[in-house]
Amino acid sequence: MNIPDYDKALYYTLWGQWDDLLVLMVRTKDDMLCKKIEHFLHAYHYAENEDEVLKFHMNLLYYVEHAMEQNTVEAIQV
Repeated sequence: MNIPDYDKALYYTLWGQWDDLLVLMVRTKDDMLCKKIEHFLHAYHYAENEDEVLKFHMNLLYYVEHAMEQNTVEAIQV
């Protein structure tokens, strides 16, 4: 897991930098992060209602937050 990837994902998501988020999706080695970004960007561009976009946006943010917390706990234990 790579903390800078999570920081970037959080930053790009909060500031609406979808092009940079797409590049991060391609470059990250975290498959789950890649899928979460992919689902969000697909919903953002093709969803028929705002609720679906919001659902995938929140899923991405929750995953990033959870992954960052897990990495912080692992770093403290080492």
